[in-house]
Amino acid sequence: MTSKKFNAIIAGGGTGGHLYPAIAIGEEIKYRAPNVNIHYVGSIYGIEKQVLPILNENYSLLPIKGLQRGLSFSSLRKNIILPPLLLKSIVKIKSIFKSFKPDIVIGTGGYASAIPIKEGLKRNIPIFLQEQNSYPGITTRFFAKRADKVCVAFKEVQDKIKTKCIITGNPVRKVIGKANRIKSLEKFKLNPKYKTIFVFGGSQGSLPLNNFIKKHHKEFVNNNIQVLWQTGEREFEKYKNFKNNFLKIKPYIIDMASAYASSDLIISRSGALTCSEITICNKPSILIPLPFSAGNHQLKNAEALNRAGACEILLEKELSNFNSIYKIIQILRNKKKLELMQKNCKKISKPEATMKIVDQVMMLIK
Repeated sequence: MTSKKFNAIIAGGGTGGHLYPAIAIGEEIKYRAPNVNIHYVGSIYGIEKQVLPILNENYSLLPIKGLQRGLSFSSLRKNIILPPLLLKSIVKIKSIFKSFKPDIVIGTGGYASAIPIKEGLKRNIPIFLQEQNSYPGITTRFFAKRADKVCVAFKEVQDKIKTKCIITGNPVRKVIGKANRIKSLEKFKLNPKYKTIFVFGGSQGSLPLNNFIKKHHKEFVNNNIQVLWQTGEREFEKYKNFKNNFLKIKPYIIDMASAYASSDLIISRSGALTCSEITICNKPSILIPLPFSAGNHQLKNAEALNRAGACEILLEKELSNFNSIYKIIQILRNKKKLELMQKNCKKISKPEATMKIVDQVMMLIK
């Protein structure tokens, strides 16, 4: 604990994979330094527009989008409007820095973090970066050399950037792994008599996972298996009418701690933060890596858990195989296998990661 008063800008968002590490770091800083003033920075186009308003913290959302890499007319049209959005975001950040006067800028990745980091560098403010993935994102690769400290979850990152990295694991919010199972089941109107699968494709949802559940939802019902299904905001309207006593459909779940606690098995993508949260919760999982993720990091994440005996891997192309649904049901019915995956999750989880990261932050503040 420290009584020192300081101001911290924590910038990151676009997806939950960048936003929730920012929140986890902020929570731990505030626990260590009750006098800290935190100002979160995200994008009006990211998931943070839903999450940050419910925090009792100051925040700003920039009118900035990520660069579209496709060659379609839609991608071109979106990229054309980027320069004015970038200019508006720069003006807004300069105003925030002028009034807030940060003592440190913490970036957790995503397009919303680059502008505050650059402004912090111009003002000679300490810069701290946290990278979640085995293949570092553009923001980390671009700014790592000029940052004061870079904390990473995977040692492979060191090969991609020239500055010295500190391997800590990924920061996870304090509530993750702490929710009560019975209360969580009640929250989602799930029956404790039946097994429950929690399906989600990251904060934005996954069309292949959604279509898989749509195609096989009757098999789950016929086998008395409940499904808590997060579709993503954009996909929710297409699937919401499939809901029944066994199928609970949500566009987005903010209370992930309760969602994890309610489940007997998780089916999800294998983003770095998702993998960290699954292991913290000691939950058996079937991971479906996003194909063509940068540096194929989602497959590497899933393989790391699989080698430890903490998960099963199902490739996206295998979702069209009808036998996949029976593989899932068999795993859910195999009590010994589920218990073994739980034990192995516990062995590889890094519950101390957030504390180690904030140790480094506090060194910069001192």
